[in-house]
Amino acid sequence: MDQRAPPTLELPQRLELGPKKCSGSAREEARYQLSSTAAVQTLARIIRPCYGPCGRQKFLVTVSGETLCTGYAAAILRALQLEHPVALFLRDAAQAQAEGSGDGTAFLVLLTEALLEQAEDLLKAGLPRAQLREAYATASAEVLASLPSLAIRSLGPLEDPSWALYSVMNTHTVSHIEFLTKLVAHACWASKELDGSFKPERVGVCVLHGGALEDSCLVPGLAISGKPCGQMTVLLTGARVALFICPFGPASPNAPATARLSSSEDLVNFSDGSERLIQEQVSQLAAVGINVVVVWGEIDDRTLTTADKYGIMVIQATSRREMVYLSEVLDTPLQTRLIPPLKPGKCQKVYRQELGEGLAAVFEWDSPGTPALTLVLRGATTEGLQGAQQAAYHGIDAYFQLCQDPRLIPGAGATEMALAKMLTDKGRHLEGPSGPVFLAFAQALRSLPKTLAENAGLAVSDVMAKMSGVHQVGNFLIGVGTEGIINVAQEGIWDSLMAKAQGLRAVAEVVLQLVTVDQIVMAKHSPTQQRSSDSDTKTPKERLSSMQKKNP
Repeated sequence: MDQRAPPTLELPQRLELGPKKCSGSAREEARYQLSSTAAVQTLARIIRPCYGPCGRQKFLVTVSGETLCTGYAAAILRALQLEHPVALFLRDAAQAQAEGSGDGTAFLVLLTEALLEQAEDLLKAGLPRAQLREAYATASAEVLASLPSLAIRSLGPLEDPSWALYSVMNTHTVSHIEFLTKLVAHACWASKELDGSFKPERVGVCVLHGGALEDSCLVPGLAISGKPCGQMTVLLTGARVALFICPFGPASPNAPATARLSSSEDLVNFSDGSERLIQEQVSQLAAVGINVVVVWGEIDDRTLTTADKYGIMVIQATSRREMVYLSEVLDTPLQTRLIPPLKPGKCQKVYRQELGEGLAAVFEWDSPGTPALTLVLRGATTEGLQGAQQAAYHGIDAYFQLCQDPRLIPGAGATEMALAKMLTDKGRHLEGPSGPVFLAFAQALRSLPKTLAENAGLAVSDVMAKMSGVHQVGNFLIGVGTEGIINVAQEGIWDSLMAKAQGLRAVAEVVLQLVTVDQIVMAKHSPTQQRSSDSDTKTPKERLSSMQKKNP
């Protein structure tokens, strides 16, 4: 029997707020509409098909023309060009959630939408906004207080974390997920500090095109997808590194300068001057002890030859992101000109590593707090590598959270259904506004497993009815699988308690803020409005003349 809570539209008799006048006018209807709901619903419609392991992917073309195929909600939100202030506000909250816990972006967007829709129904039923906000805050506190009671498993300090990371990384049909999970688990385990703590920056991720995902491996130190270009390919001790995001040569070929040569003597002097400049630039690097140079830009052959004479190893990087990461790890700035840095980066050794058809440059340290291992991902397509890279980052972030709080809760929507049952049981016995608000919050939580069932292509009403019945009798380990309801403990599908709690806190903060927004006022003139205003000031003859110019 389906024990779901009645929809909030049937709850006005429980509010006990006195008789209300009924009006079907558009103005009266708009009175109960939240100005934030439409923007949140738009984002949720984009994110909803990507939610869960059976979620689909989006093929995006960004403003810069870059193509992106992903089902990761945070990446999709970053690629969107948003103007609505509520959409921007929600995206900022989602990005903060992704940066803080590595997961839960789609959860935040979808639950925010569901709670705002329930809030509109409660407002139509006659609940004042002030009481709605207060009751939502009470319900959120109740959810967060009840969440730890669902933690029935913990990751042991000496336990292989593969089983705990599998469900976190198994998103968006990443191939060979078991192999990838074991690699990430091994890298995290081997990078733990002596006191048992773990720092995510101790594990690097490098992507190399070519091969297949099962060709991925772990290498010591920090590997980047770059290659040594000169004769120096290895430095075994005392590496001092400089990072340049400019051409490695006398000047950029696109520099706005033209040499005016009128004779053969001018040509000889120009060539000699260029050689002297190259010699001076490289000698300045060698004078301060620089023996490794990493360049994100073109490399001049003559400058490379001079670097070989001074024993400087030159590496050409292929990713600005890796250059930024190197700058953070080495604690040295990115130079935009070919001059020595004030503080060179230091490491133990640098060498070239051949991985199948790909080449990587590896940096190794012997000091704590530096990258200990790099997960080198191989793949034939950029989209496949991006998915595997995102799954690896999810696994690293999840292990970091489990090192702080090892408790795990049921996944696959089981936790949301269990929390919904708790709120329903309590809401049915509460007097005043809190009762229907608790029931509305429970209804919003049920929308998440419902979305999982929809994305898995299941009969949603049957799945939700079965889940509700099983949870009603106290079995909170039942969630949504690819073929129907499943026991998440038997299937090994778990969520981090810490990540779920952070997501619920973020949702509560966003919703409590948005339910109080009465009106959105934008002090901004669009170009279309400006042109329209300008055209109104013209005389009819001037407007006709401009139209004739546009339409000859």
